Amino acid sequence: MAYPQTQQRNKTWLGQNGHALLMLIFINAMVFIILKFTSITYELSGSTEVVFQSQVLPSFYLPAKLSTLATHPWVIVAHMFSHYDVWMLVGNMFFLWTFGFLLQDLTGNRHIVPVYIYGALTGAVLFVISANLLPKYNLPPGGFSYTGAGASVMTMALAATVTSPDYRLFPMIGGGIPIWVITAIFVVIDIANLSTSGNAFPKLLAHAGGAAAGFIYMRCIQAGADPGQWMHQLYNWFFNLFDPSKRKLKPVVKKQVFYNTKGRDPFVKKPNLNEKRVDDILDKISAKGYDSLTQEEKDILKRASENEN
Repeated sequence: MAYPQTQQRNKTWLGQNGHALLMLIFINAMVFIILKFTSITYELSGSTEVVFQSQVLPSFYLPAKLSTLATHPWVIVAHMFSHYDVWMLVGNMFFLWTFGFLLQDLTGNRHIVPVYIYGALTGAVLFVISANLLPKYNLPPGGFSYTGAGASVMTMALAATVTSPDYRLFPMIGGGIPIWVITAIFVVIDIANLSTSGNAFPKLLAHAGGAAAGFIYMRCIQAGADPGQWMHQLYNWFFNLFDPSKRKLKPVVKKQVFYNTKGRDPFVKKPNLNEKRVDDILDKISAKGYDSLTQEEKDILKRASENEN
């Protein structure tokens, strides 16, 4: 099942359909600014970069060591928005915008955040498992860590590609470039970048897990399920706690009826009774006979006779 390429969406601006995508980019940029500002603060106070990296970054990076992760559980969420290298941030945000915009254009704004979160969580699980179980990675005392939105961007890329593999970009170039070609190029670039970093294989598995999450998520959507529904419900429930106008009031069930209807006949609609109407009915009887009257006209005539008596 492929979504039609001709389906149109509103332009993406903050507060409209692009709110979720721009919100994710904004959060990533703000965490980067906070980390850089904190680094400058350390430098001005006379501390070295090594001190900053040992005291601050562990609260934002996902550690491979389970013992460290147990003392910093919040990094399971924090790491997916944390970048300290400016080029890593620029690259991830560029591809996040590219594939996120395509996915949003194809399916709407609803799936952007769930796809991002599912990809990051899947990548985190595979990173920690592979770093602890593979014999090559006998973790040193300090261990190593993983951070950034790379797994989530990979999830976004696969989700957009699975949704509509025939979607074409740059139509002026030979009728357009299929989205799967752009995704393949991105995957090659991503693998090349990770291969040059230390402890590359667990990070490659994290991105592979993100790709699998994007594939499975969109297959579930195409099958009629919505894996992100619980996230939207949780989000609405949390923010409605602070909005009294949106709190649902419990319905009041009446256990007793406080008015007596015993002995009363049910409501019966009765036609209006007036002198002109009675005269018209009498004229009709004179012209066509009594049998030509409708039941309503007979009732009017009967009521008129009762009122005279």
